[in-house]
Amino acid sequence: MTTDPSGQRDQILSQQLYIGGANRSFAEVTVEDARARADELRAATGFGPTARVAPVARAWRELVLEMERSGVATVIELDTAVLIALAPKLWVVMPGL
Repeated sequence: MTTDPSGQRDQILSQQLYIGGANRSFAEVTVEDARARADELRAATGFGPTARVAPVARAWRELVLEMERSGVATVIELDTAVLIALAPKLWVVMPGL
């Protein structure tokens, strides 16, 4: 696992999300939760302002694929570099933070 002297990993993992019908930390998100979020966002993608959701839906799908490839059950088990790269695309943290 990649080290993170800046503490960015902890900040990302502690972010609260409303997912699976409850407020939970990003660390607790399962593959099933991520898949459901990707599907939900993909269904909401359309024209005009909702078109901005498409890249976020793709990022959640990317998270699902990474979790499956890595064989992890929850986000907290992912490598630090993966978390730091994906979090802004998922809108878990604001891009540029």
